[in-house]
Amino acid sequence: MPYRPPLSLTSLAAALTAVFAGPALAADTPATLDRVEVTAQRRAESAQDVGIAISVLSGDELKARGVNQINQLQGELPSLEIEPAFGSGQAQFRIRGIGFQDYGANNASPVGVYVDEVGYAFPVQTQGLLFDLERVEVLRGPQGTLYGKNTTAGAVNLLSRRPTKQAEAGFSIGVGSHSAVQAQGYLSGPLGEQVRGRISVASEHGGAWQRNRVTGEKLGDQRIAAVRGQLEVDVTPDLQARISLSHNQDRSDVQGLYVPTPRSHTNQAADADPTATGWGLQSDFAQLAGVAANAKPSRDNSATNLSLHLDWNLGSTRLTSITAHQRFTRHELGDWDGTAVNHSDVYWQDRARVTTQELRLSSQANAVLPWVVGAYYSKERLDEDWLTDFRHDYGLITRTRYGQDGRTTAVFGQADVPLAAQWTLVAGVRQERETRAVHDFSTGTTPVIAGLGVSGAAASLTSNQTSGKLALQFKPEAGTLLYASLSRGLKSGGITAHNTFNTLALTPFQPEKLVALELGAKTDLTHQLRVNAAIFHYDYRDQQFQDVTTSPTGALIGKIINIPRSRIDGGEFELQWRPLAGLTIAQSVGYKRGTFKDFNSPLLGDLSGHSQFFPKLSYGGSIAYAWTAGGLDLKVAGDYSYRSNSPSWLNRLNVDGGTLYDIPAYWLANARVEIAPSGSPWQATVGVRNLFDRRYDLTRNFFGNRPSTADDLNVAASGQPRTWTATLSYAY
Repeated sequence: MPYRPPLSLTSLAAALTAVFAGPALAADTPATLDRVEVTAQRRAESAQDVGIAISVLSGDELKARGVNQINQLQGELPSLEIEPAFGSGQAQFRIRGIGFQDYGANNASPVGVYVDEVGYAFPVQTQGLLFDLERVEVLRGPQGTLYGKNTTAGAVNLLSRRPTKQAEAGFSIGVGSHSAVQAQGYLSGPLGEQVRGRISVASEHGGAWQRNRVTGEKLGDQRIAAVRGQLEVDVTPDLQARISLSHNQDRSDVQGLYVPTPRSHTNQAADADPTATGWGLQSDFAQLAGVAANAKPSRDNSATNLSLHLDWNLGSTRLTSITAHQRFTRHELGDWDGTAVNHSDVYWQDRARVTTQELRLSSQANAVLPWVVGAYYSKERLDEDWLTDFRHDYGLITRTRYGQDGRTTAVFGQADVPLAAQWTLVAGVRQERETRAVHDFSTGTTPVIAGLGVSGAAASLTSNQTSGKLALQFKPEAGTLLYASLSRGLKSGGITAHNTFNTLALTPFQPEKLVALELGAKTDLTHQLRVNAAIFHYDYRDQQFQDVTTSPTGALIGKIINIPRSRIDGGEFELQWRPLAGLTIAQSVGYKRGTFKDFNSPLLGDLSGHSQFFPKLSYGGSIAYAWTAGGLDLKVAGDYSYRSNSPSWLNRLNVDGGTLYDIPAYWLANARVEIAPSGSPWQATVGVRNLFDRRYDLTRNFFGNRPSTADDLNVAASGQPRTWTATLSYAY
């Protein structure tokens, strides 16, 4: 049965109040909610003044909760899910049910991920460390005007802390479960009268929480190091330049999969313990991959990102230029069957190069009619080479290689037009042209089988699309915003670049289009209580879905296809409450329900009228209490989350029926205690993640010749069991 918290929110808040709301509290400390500033609309403003469903977590809160990778945001924010494909570094993002399942690296995500306004072209680039952040902003709904990447689901904005005019320094070092060690540090301040700099570093080591079910060898150690340097220069009183250079090196173990059901014809027993896994390579496959024959699932990835931000005050207007270049290299060895038998051993070699340029001309922040116009350009190049050992089930090794080029050009604009008193019309439009081309595509086999394979294939796609937004905002009084918006967003089309023996698999799939109607309210009911709510209806056309196409001979060929029509409806509710000084309570709930309106799948049958495959309900909350006693600043905090059952389309392939591939609903809870001498720069924190040691899965799948719970090898990627961390921090 799913875990349910033993204390209700009300009783827990009452207990904390009774224990801590005594004379140790500072009587003159106001119980007032903080203003949350965002740049979601490319200008600094309060989140409560933005007519977009948006959730924000500060960098301090992320660090305190132990969130140091983007996938962990799934448990912190409503309507957001992030699934690692087969436990790998290929992240599959979903907001409000809008997602994209593809274990290949070459296609874009419906969720845009940005670091300091520079978007990642490929989801596999997003797996670096999160450190020294000012905040993370998650925007729900299509972002079709103000963002470089046009998206149907939303955007995740990661904002780094910038160089400061005053000297600052800090570091933290933590130890934890399974010999984990984490360290972070930063140094910031003036380098001259008009020059400021900041350098930030972070690393993770250890933490292996899995073991080989046969040998007992551990798996899961992290070996990550990251650095980011920023230089900010006041070139003139009106022109500011900021250069940012970051590098991330990841030589960690790759997560292993466990076996949830027995496989009869290989005598593979089910794993009672989800931390158990297995791996093993044949020597010839290891030689092809260029790894040791006894290699564990592991990666050797590196990412270097360089950007130049120019901000020029032109009097009544402001010109912003963002030039960026990204280099990403991936070497990842995964054992996707989680056993020593070679059902699916995979080795990826990716190399990505991305260059982007964005220009924006905007009104000043205090303009009566705020507006922005701009242009965007990106150039992408991906080279991929990957091997899969299928010999146990199919008697062969496949090798797929190709190059992909992409270009995007766009112009956009948006304006907030004041109407009658308290009313504002928001109008935006974006015109985009995009090309993608795969060339030199080949899939070969070892041993070579005559007539089986593809060599020198190519495919391309060009699209011209218009997106935009029309919204009406009403502020009846200070602290209250009501809005209604109609927007159209797009997700790039693409090409299925899986291992295939039929060039029909390369037939491009088209961009998906989403028309979204949203009604929302944001209100500060008092200085202590904030309530935000939104409901939405999505009309979804050409939804991209991993399925099959049919060849002229009737053969089924795996590829990503377009679903003619779908719909999704739902909403979110968020509450922040500070009933007394030091006590902060937050609650959030997200619900969505999707339906295929017109979808007759060659593989899955007629799904018209069938529910879509994603969890309907997400719930989360946090409670924190801070007080001073005996010369110490103390804080206790906890957060918790719930994800409802996530149904899988794989069950429709299961001849035995049932819901084997669904991810069951689960609760998670985390807790921490912070202690610092009053007025001291030192702080000690002890935190526990997955406090009640709940067992849950991140993804489920299978390998084999035919879909049957008896004959297929079923696999699952488990979430981490309970872990603890003790951290000592210093901030000057």
